[in-house]
Amino acid sequence: MSLDDLPLREELRGKVPYGAPQAPLPIALNVNENTHPVPEEVADDILDSIALALREVNRYPDREFVALRESFADYLGHGVTADQVWAANGSNEVLQHVLQAFAGPGRTAFGFEPTYSMYPLLARGTGATWIGGSREPDFTVTPDDAASQVADAAPDVVFLCAPNNPTGTPMRLDVIEAVYDATDGIVVVDEAYQEFAPHEERSALTLLPDRPRLVVSRTMSKAFAFAGARVGYLAADAALVDALRLVRLPYHLSALTQAAALAALRHAPVMLRMVDEIVSQRDRMSATLEALGYRAYESWSNFVLFGGVDDPAATWQGLYDQGVLIRDIGIPGCLRVTAGTEEETTAFLEALASIDSPA
Repeated sequence: MSLDDLPLREELRGKVPYGAPQAPLPIALNVNENTHPVPEEVADDILDSIALALREVNRYPDREFVALRESFADYLGHGVTADQVWAANGSNEVLQHVLQAFAGPGRTAFGFEPTYSMYPLLARGTGATWIGGSREPDFTVTPDDAASQVADAAPDVVFLCAPNNPTGTPMRLDVIEAVYDATDGIVVVDEAYQEFAPHEERSALTLLPDRPRLVVSRTMSKAFAFAGARVGYLAADAALVDALRLVRLPYHLSALTQAAALAALRHAPVMLRMVDEIVSQRDRMSATLEALGYRAYESWSNFVLFGGVDDPAATWQGLYDQGVLIRDIGIPGCLRVTAGTEEETTAFLEALASIDSPA
């Protein structure tokens, strides 16, 4: 028996699932995780909170996760209220809910490529058609060009990755405003890496008032070092949040997940202290890559895309052989590496310098 023998939906035939290489290497910098461990004081509080939740795990969790939504609203600020917040098992499920409610068969989703590889997979999984737009050679998008592409495509849902994955490219607010004005569809600004942007830069959260079709999604995976907990969330107009209730599974956020996330949010300042350290390693990595003769693209995320790689597959393998795992994301002449701890960053830079020279 193979997939070809099954009555699979036609639009899924020939496709492959999302995945990144997983290997037990000492330095894993390939999937943009926060490689810093959760601080001990926070881990202790999380464990205590989960232990309390376990005492009532025989009962269904709060279906509306009210306390968690209130906590997210407090964290986000900008006047966001609990009824404007939604959460799910990772931001991928949050985005899936948006597509289930506003895309689906006969409808389209749009994004400027290269961008997060899950967008087209989520679109196909919900029966929607994916439309890929284009970027400038340096991976930026201008307001006029973005608005023109979106107006021509007339999509039902637009994804704006801000900053962009896998390139780290900033997404300016004037681009978001131009795209919103160019469509009658839902505009999702994916701010998974927003905490790594310069502190003085405004979030798309500031654009939410009077824009009922705008969604700003976030995740706890990156800045909060919570990738294994699977917690994502969004802020939008309260009516849009109501629409997501129509497609969510009942009790989709477990009591243990809610307890862990609430505990982590109670320690937000402690959890976010590591962000500045990661940013410093990212900038150190970019400067050293440039000194080695590569091109380090501007990044507002916790990773760096670097170009000028003569043979990406060979360079990836050479690093792998030295115990360093990074990511070949399919952009010609480029590789992507996550900013890790100081020790991990040093290991990557030393390994790279020893095996390769730029094109």
